[in-house]
Amino acid sequence: MKRNLKNIAMAIAVAGGLVMAVPAAHAAALTVDKQYKPYKAVRGIRGNLNSVGSDTLANLMTFWTESFKKKYSNVNFQVEAKGSSTAPPALTEGVSQLGPMSRTMKSKEVDDFEAKRGFKPTPIKVAVDALAIFINKDNPIKSLTLTQADAIFGKSRKRGAPSDITSWGQLGLTGEYANKPIVIFGRNSASGTYGYFKEHTLDKGDYKDSVKEQPGSASVVQGVSEDRFAIGYSGIGYITSGVRAVPLSTKEGDPVYDTSPENVYGGKYPLARYLQIYVAKDPKKGLDPEVKEFLRFVLSKEGQEIVIKDGFLPLPYDVAQEMLKQLK
Repeated sequence: MKRNLKNIAMAIAVAGGLVMAVPAAHAAALTVDKQYKPYKAVRGIRGNLNSVGSDTLANLMTFWTESFKKKYSNVNFQVEAKGSSTAPPALTEGVSQLGPMSRTMKSKEVDDFEAKRGFKPTPIKVAVDALAIFINKDNPIKSLTLTQADAIFGKSRKRGAPSDITSWGQLGLTGEYANKPIVIFGRNSASGTYGYFKEHTLDKGDYKDSVKEQPGSASVVQGVSEDRFAIGYSGIGYITSGVRAVPLSTKEGDPVYDTSPENVYGGKYPLARYLQIYVAKDPKKGLDPEVKEFLRFVLSKEGQEIVIKDGFLPLPYDVAQEMLKQLK
């Protein structure tokens, strides 16, 4: 996790041109680096593109495919977003050409792919996310530590919390919150966000049986928005007016950081991550033209503006350039 944040921090330091304002999810405006170039369409792109994978990326994939189809009317898309765990087998079996994932592939998933295809899958970073812990907008709590989050969501308490946290009063809230149990929303096990949160917040511990598992990110946020005593986690792009992202610190006494771009790009917010699309790039044949052009569009000025529109953070320019090299 620290390496992931460091990479983002280093990338933004090199890029330098990104305007450090806050995206719609943070009630202000963010723009892509001025070095990004508009996408230039090419001739002869046609065929079918299937995407199977992440729910976190569901809206982004829809926006991207709709915009891409306006440039290439002879390309037909099908997007299925049931969770990141569905991407590796779909790519392995050739059911899809695009595998959106909100986590990195596990070593077994990579091995299974390579055993079937004869080469490793290629990950393409497409956006930056601040995985947020959401509370109801009326909840007065000011911040949480990852140790506390582990004791709220997890049964193992691998971060060392002295006791289980089940009520808001244990977190210092008074009045009507003091004795109210914490209602917990989360994702199901097919979700990359489920896996990422398990690894980086629960320190690979187990979730509590009381977590209300949801099939999608929007369902988590809706559940929290409808219950003042609820908590849940999701990508920042799913924030609504009914919830609030809680500022986080790693442990008691550490600095607290919110989900602002400054903190995410600076490597300070503890749950920052890249969102990726995996593809089957045969080193002997390269990518199919329609796959290559779709990813070129995603990594263009228009594609990254769509990232902002959907409430996520655009890639630092130099990271996008590194990804473009992977397409060749």
